[in-house]
Amino acid sequence: MHKVEHLDHLEKGIRTLVEEFVEAGRPSVLHQSIEERRVGYLSTIALAGDKADIYAVHDITIDEITFRIYQSVDQSNLPVLIYYHGGCFVSGDLETHDQQMRQLALESQSLVIAVDYRLAPEHTYPTAHDDALHAVHIIREHLAEWGGDTDRITIAGDSAGGHLALVTCLRLKEQGDWLPQRQILIYPMLDASGTSTTYAQYGNDYIITRDVLISGYEAYFGDLPLDHPEVSPLYAENLTGLPETYMLTAEFDPLLFENETFYRKLLEADVQAHCRRYLGVNHGFFQLAGISIAARQSLHDVATMIYR
Repeated sequence: MHKVEHLDHLEKGIRTLVEEFVEAGRPSVLHQSIEERRVGYLSTIALAGDKADIYAVHDITIDEITFRIYQSVDQSNLPVLIYYHGGCFVSGDLETHDQQMRQLALESQSLVIAVDYRLAPEHTYPTAHDDALHAVHIIREHLAEWGGDTDRITIAGDSAGGHLALVTCLRLKEQGDWLPQRQILIYPMLDASGTSTTYAQYGNDYIITRDVLISGYEAYFGDLPLDHPEVSPLYAENLTGLPETYMLTAEFDPLLFENETFYRKLLEADVQAHCRRYLGVNHGFFQLAGISIAARQSLHDVATMIYR
């Protein structure tokens, strides 16, 4: 069993997780059922830290899409965050991201709305993309009654959710009706080929492995071409006109290269964009506030972005 490079460059809590993963023989999701993957994801919720107590949290279902609405203050015309959870298109739900949404609502004093889109393999492309787009139109239609400001909407997501946030903004731009004030992309999945240098460097040892990521793409997109712009938004041709964009990347993430390459493409397209790399952490760190200083800082950073 080869030694993990850069182990001493990881935050202590994350280093412990990586050591346990490697000592267990780097278990592969390819030997798990989809249900086992989903249960495994739910079992990590404790790593997110304490659950913030906020003014109101409730679920509402409209047009077969369930939304969880987080309100930290009893006010109207609040800034709005629409959020798509991660999980490589096959796992994750409103529960896996509940702590993060509560914390964001609390710190940003905003209305946070999490979207429960449908997952693969039961629902393949373009279901999640269509759910994501339909969701923002539903939300915008109901924002006034929910206490949100339609002129201050941020669309965000992590991993597969970051992919959906970006494609939703690209589709909104194509529709030409309205755009959010900004998008926040937290280590988004942007290149289904999995051939970058950081896939080679960080794709085996850091828990969210190449197998985890690529098997998610395959379950959702099937045999679609890898360079299709809604499979791999890294290859989307027309980025000009996208809203202000913030990207969060992780030092030991297979997606690091594609994320930072996309950031440079945004700059070349004259999009107002900012990218911050968090050191000492792996893909998925945004959900590890119970053990990670970088995770706690990233939540604070995202909350600040929403309120700008």
